Amino acid sequence: MLTVKAFHVIFMVTWFAGLFYLPRLFVYHCELSSPAERARFELMERRLFVMMTIGASGTALFGLWLLVDYAWQAYAKSGWLHLKLTLVLLLLGYHVYLWRLMRELAVRPGIHSGRFYRWINEIPSLFLVVIVLLAVTKPF
Repeated sequence: MLTVKAFHVIFMVTWFAGLFYLPRLFVYHCELSSPAERARFELMERRLFVMMTIGASGTALFGLWLLVDYAWQAYAKSGWLHLKLTLVLLLLGYHVYLWRLMRELAVRPGIHSGRFYRWINEIPSLFLVVIVLLAVTKPF
């Protein structure tokens, strides 16, 4: 079971790396004026999105494996687990929102400012802190 947990964490780190970096690419992308530079950033964003989607899929797969084989029986009535799973679902929604922003940025690069993307960039940090605290401390 420790191997499954290790892979869950490895994929989670991969996912979060993308969640942290993709909005930063958006900041740079929206400030570009050259079509060639924009095309380069669109390619980088698409490739990163694929990698972070693989990370999200692996996180979900190994997380479900842990949930089915171990965690649900041990923690089914624990509020921390329900809150963690809710936050993960919200984080998946944020992942989809980044996909929408990526597509929108490719079509209309000036729709949002760099400041907007800088604020969006802070969201996964909040999720990471709360999810890790819940998983480690199991407060309730």
